[in-house]
Amino acid sequence: MDIAKLSTVLSQSQVKQQASLSVMKMMMDTGKVQANDMLEMLDEGVSAPDAGHPYLGGKIDIQV
Repeated sequence: MDIAKLSTVLSQSQVKQQASLSVMKMMMDTGKVQANDMLEMLDEGVSAPDAGHPYLGGKIDIQV
């Protein structure tokens, strides 16, 4: 095999690997941000109804 061709193939594979790792890192960062946003939304959802209407949901009227 030609040395120049081998060098080119090796260089291209390194570029592909670096690009793949960069995309994976971006996906992981996006996942962390989304998870934090979801946790914040869940925290807001739990406290908001209690603060607005503390008397709702305490009793159930049932007729048979």
